[in-house]
Amino acid sequence: MADCWLLLETSGRTGQLGLARTGGVVASWRLDEPRRLARDLAGIVRSMLDEQKLQPRELAGVMVSVGPGSYTGLRVGIASAKAFAYAAGCPLIAVPTFAAIALQAPAAATDLWVIADGLQGMVYWQRFASTGENACATNTFHSDKLEIARAADVLPIAPPDAWFTGPGVAAFAEWIGSRATVVEVDREPSLLSLYRAGLARSPVSREELFALEPLYLRGSSAEEKAQTNEPRGTPAVRR
Repeated sequence: MADCWLLLETSGRTGQLGLARTGGVVASWRLDEPRRLARDLAGIVRSMLDEQKLQPRELAGVMVSVGPGSYTGLRVGIASAKAFAYAAGCPLIAVPTFAAIALQAPAAATDLWVIADGLQGMVYWQRFASTGENACATNTFHSDKLEIARAADVLPIAPPDAWFTGPGVAAFAEWIGSRATVVEVDREPSLLSLYRAGLARSPVSREELFALEPLYLRGSSAEEKAQTNEPRGTPAVRR
């Protein structure tokens, strides 16, 4: 099983672990929020490898979702992926969560907006475009850069032929309105979409491995609270 990859997706409330090879996901495991801890991930990975009769060094590598998403969940997933890749001496591929979500959209979604709740009225958003010719199967989406902005400023200006997907759809339904089309299912990343998105990306370098952090365009809640309480005149924390 030299083509088998370890998958870690911890951007949402429920963590997902899996093994995938050519043809799809061959093993999967879900973790609820209270058990989404590094020690739980390590034990489950060991169990999955044992079931597949695999040693860590026999894997092709590890793919990990890097966000945006749950700050704590992403940090646990990325830290676990880095530790595994380093210990096993295998490649690591960092997969932007929105890229995985985009691959699940219908082929008709040629102008796709993936969104997530940035809290306090903010929205993470990234626009994906495709030719509509089976883009989901061929990884032919082209994307703008990921951004965070006030939902009231960004979402109402979406063109009428836009499609919306992502974990933020329910939170921002009032701003999306009835002009756009909403993807009704698969708005959270699956292990299969993570795997497919990862196949289109190159592994990180050794230097990038150690520096890898969640794709998070704002500070954590604690950091933002600390910044809010800083005395006037204190330099702002660079994001």
